[in-house]
Amino acid sequence: MRPHRRDLIAGSAAALAFVGLARNAHAQTAVGAETYVNQVAGYGPLIRDPNRLLDLPEGFSYQVISQSGDTMDDGLFVPGQFDGMGCFPLDGPRVALVRNHELGSSSGLHRNLGPGGFHQERLGLLDPARGYDTYKDGRPLPGGTTTLVYDLETRRTVRQFLSLSGTSTNCCGGHTPWGSWLTCEETEATPADADVARAHGYVFEVPATATGLVDPVPLKAMGRFDHEAACVDPRTGIVYLTEDKVDGLFYRFIPTTPGRLVEGGRLQAMAFRDARGADSSNHETRIWSVGDWREIVWIDMEDVESPAGDLRQRGHAAGATLVARGEGIFWGDGEMYLTATSGGPIQRGQILRYVPSRFEGSLGERLRPGRLQLFVESTDEKTINMGDNLCVAPWGHLIVCEDNYSADIRNHVKGVTPDGKLYTIARNVFTGNAEFAGACFSPDGQVMFVNIQYPGITFAIRGPWTSVRT
Repeated sequence: MRPHRRDLIAGSAAALAFVGLARNAHAQTAVGAETYVNQVAGYGPLIRDPNRLLDLPEGFSYQVISQSGDTMDDGLFVPGQFDGMGCFPLDGPRVALVRNHELGSSSGLHRNLGPGGFHQERLGLLDPARGYDTYKDGRPLPGGTTTLVYDLETRRTVRQFLSLSGTSTNCCGGHTPWGSWLTCEETEATPADADVARAHGYVFEVPATATGLVDPVPLKAMGRFDHEAACVDPRTGIVYLTEDKVDGLFYRFIPTTPGRLVEGGRLQAMAFRDARGADSSNHETRIWSVGDWREIVWIDMEDVESPAGDLRQRGHAAGATLVARGEGIFWGDGEMYLTATSGGPIQRGQILRYVPSRFEGSLGERLRPGRLQLFVESTDEKTINMGDNLCVAPWGHLIVCEDNYSADIRNHVKGVTPDGKLYTIARNVFTGNAEFAGACFSPDGQVMFVNIQYPGITFAIRGPWTSVRT
């Protein structure tokens, strides 16, 4: 999820103003089943969307509930580059969608897709003092989060507003058991190497109940690196963190006080117990196969604010295991799943499963360590192609968003069964073929929300979710 790959999309000012989108659509013409290795029936063949947005199976429909360039209730524009997103219950049938915007500091396009508008015409509505950082000329950075309040009964977007301002390259993140969104900066930009006033590479917390801009407090004890996603074990309060680098690591943060991340804690990196410094990617040498488990130890990290931007190199030198572009991570039933987007021999992705120790984070885990499994590994780009954001569906399957920028191979939302079989849920047929991101479900399990990143569309998808065939 690197910003320079966005340049592969045919972007323009016109793309920001695609006001003619169909806000509600049902699947119509069948386009045939996609059958290939390791697939199950799922919901059957995808149906051609006459509006050229989403192809879905028969019986499914989508609603566009937000798009880049909409005017929000605070007068600002909905920023572009939609990424990770979490869904939280509010009062009655209302939910809050807290959504990341992967807008950085280096690209002119990113600046133009910010909340001030393509020509910065509404930037005066945004107080730079309410955000974390600015460009060196004093203008607020365009990254951050927006919050969208949606009514599940009326199927109406009630309000939208900017909820975090002045951050950079907010990629994925994760929800917490206490009702907040952890938004992660996928950058290590500093004033020495970028047009910014402060160092970046932190996690920020946004309460789902916020009604406007929150105080932008970087959670520095969670490390400064190319953060991608986070998830929390509700049993222990430990936060697990991915890093979007080919030579990235997998981290955990043991908070001093569970649920109070701002109070600090310990950051550690994962290592295979029997193979310190291993590379889990299988790129050059296959060290494990699908279904294999490895026992895990955790290595204490020092100097976690990493002014030299070398946290992962120091961790690997101390024995931490490499994970090839760790991206989405999500908590399931006593275990978590994470994607390694460029893992595997053909570099088209792995899904790893981590089962924590009964004594996770305490001395007892030395005798009963946590375990990591290679759950899925792509051997054909048609099965799964660079899986990125993911979540666990109400029926226990994984929902994986593909992040492959190609003129020929469309991005899909894929389902993964508990035994690692794949099926297709949606296909992006919109101009540009941008990645899917931010998949999450309403509390009642009836609606899946998902984003197409560029220029930014949020969908509410409904259908016979429980009819999946495996």
